[in-house]
Amino acid sequence: MKRVKDKQIVVGADFAGFPLKEVVCAHLRGKGWTITDLGVTDPGIDDPENMFHRVGLRVGAKIAEGEFERALLFCGTGMGIHIAASRCPRVHAGVVESVPAARRAITGNGVNVLAMGAFYVAPQMGCDIADAYLGAELGSDYEWWTNFYEFHKLAMDELEAFDYEAYKKNGFKLNYLGNVPLKLEKKPE
Repeated sequence: MKRVKDKQIVVGADFAGFPLKEVVCAHLRGKGWTITDLGVTDPGIDDPENMFHRVGLRVGAKIAEGEFERALLFCGTGMGIHIAASRCPRVHAGVVESVPAARRAITGNGVNVLAMGAFYVAPQMGCDIADAYLGAELGSDYEWWTNFYEFHKLAMDELEAFDYEAYKKNGFKLNYLGNVPLKLEKKPE
C-alpha cells in the first residue's frame, strides 16, 4: 500500500477541479510528495473518461483495493466526485472547504478520500487544506480527550462492517461491535 508516511497519494480531478488540483499537486510535489494522477491531466482534451463520477470511481477503487491509503479529489463543488468515490467499499469520503474541517475529517472521522470544490476553495486554501489533511491521522491532536481515538475507531469499524440488508432485516437497528464511552471535554490550556 502506498502510504501518507511515505509521501504517496492518489489524486483525481474533472475539468472543473483541474486548476485547483494543479496548484495543490505542485505544492505537494515541492514538499517531496509522489502523486499518482487518475483524472484530467490536460484540460484541452475532451475525454469522457474524465467526467467527475468516473474519476471519483477510479480513485475510490485505488482506496478500496488497498493500493493507496488516502486520496485527494477535485471537481467544481467537491460533492459529485466524492459521492462517486463513496460508492466504492472501504472509502470514507468527505468534502471540505476549510483547514479546520480538513483536519477534523481525518482526526475525528478517518476520511481516506478528501474532496475539494474549485468553485469554492481558493488555491492557497487548497494547499493549506491538503497540508492539514495529510499532516494528521485518526485521533491525532486529541490525545488529551479521553477515549477520543477509541470512540472514533469503533465508529469507523462499524461503518466498515455495515451491511444494509442485515441492518434492514434487523429492523434498522445496528448490531454493535462494542461500546466506548465518550463525553465532550474541553481542551486543557
